[in-house]
Amino acid sequence: MTEEAILNYDDLFNMLDNLLREPKEFWEGFYSNRDKEIPFFKIKGPDENLVEYFENGLKPTRVLEIGCGPGRNAIYMAQKGCKVDALDISQNAIDWAIERAKEDQVDINFQCQSLFSFFFEPNSYDFVYDCGLLHHIAPHRRLTYLEVIKKALKPNGYLGLVCFNTDGAVDTSDWEVYRAGSLNRGIGYTEKRLKEVFTKDFDIISFRGMKKITQPSEFFGEEFLWTILMQMK
Repeated sequence: MTEEAILNYDDLFNMLDNLLREPKEFWEGFYSNRDKEIPFFKIKGPDENLVEYFENGLKPTRVLEIGCGPGRNAIYMAQKGCKVDALDISQNAIDWAIERAKEDQVDINFQCQSLFSFFFEPNSYDFVYDCGLLHHIAPHRRLTYLEVIKKALKPNGYLGLVCFNTDGAVDTSDWEVYRAGSLNRGIGYTEKRLKEVFTKDFDIISFRGMKKITQPSEFFGEEFLWTILMQMK
């Protein structure tokens, strides 16, 4: 086979991946120091919107959390009786999450895996939750992200999303990501842009800014984030 040939979509996506920073190395470094002044490093509790979803009647049995970090939300959902698979590409994050889960005496299937390489039975999850992954995914991989989530969810399953608004990061266009060769610190999404991404496949149940939660608190909340609950069409 000709080296560096683009013969299929996988070849194309791999080429585009190589134009940008390798994410695993960055995230291993990000989670290497637990004493950093990162808002969600100091908080063990879940996102305020996730608590609202459960209090308003969301009752998933099987959950997939993608980009789980130190496990705050996975632990909360396990405590609510969910069977949880939780993924992160950083082994440092997964190690921290496992320690926290043991402290709280909950059983969670934590795996150091990319969403794009994780093996699962199709249509097996009631709820997929993403707090902070989408805005760090390159535009071409956003297409794969959507297809994997749709494949993972049961019919009429739910997707919960927390991502940067334009106060959290710059509203960088898809084309500009490749012109600059960088996602910088993530993509800041407008409401219009998010709806363009999701409304073909999902009905939006709730779309709002995250509430600022003054710390110390048992919940996490920052105003530079969107929170969205969707149901697959």
